Amino acid sequence: MPQITLTPAQRKVHRAEAHHLDPVVHIGGDGLSAAVKKEADLALKAHGLIKIRVFSDDRAAREAMMQTLADELGAAPIQHIGKLIVLWRPMPAKEKPVDEERMPGPRDVKVLKFSKRGGQRPEVKVVRVLGNQRLTPGGQVKRAKVMKKSLKKSAQ
Repeated sequence: MPQITLTPAQRKVHRAEAHHLDPVVHIGGDGLSAAVKKEADLALKAHGLIKIRVFSDDRAAREAMMQTLADELGAAPIQHIGKLIVLWRPMPAKEKPVDEERMPGPRDVKVLKFSKRGGQRPEVKVVRVLGNQRLTPGGQVKRAKVMKKSLKKSAQ
């Protein structure tokens, strides 16, 4: 995958966002192994913006690692400062499964029952109301009525 190109303004925004981040991937003496690339890819999928620490003293090697990671992972190189590399890739949108037959779940409702005598505290009762039920002002649980369709609309 080719790397993403960003404008200097976009790169500046991502640099500011990455300032407080800790490195999530560390590249040791073995350099860019398949495991390091896999971890960097997983971190980019999870976070979008990551810092990588490289334990190498050769600046040209670190620069080459940043370009290689950006090219292979389809990310944008944001910053290379010292032994830290910052990469960014837009996070994929998460898909929520849609369940058509899903009904509203039960909910617990507190009902106050007032005493007929004036000085007593009201009794608090917790009632579970299901999705097809409703609570009356008197505190009783009633089943929901089936909505009838209009005869005029169904005739057309």
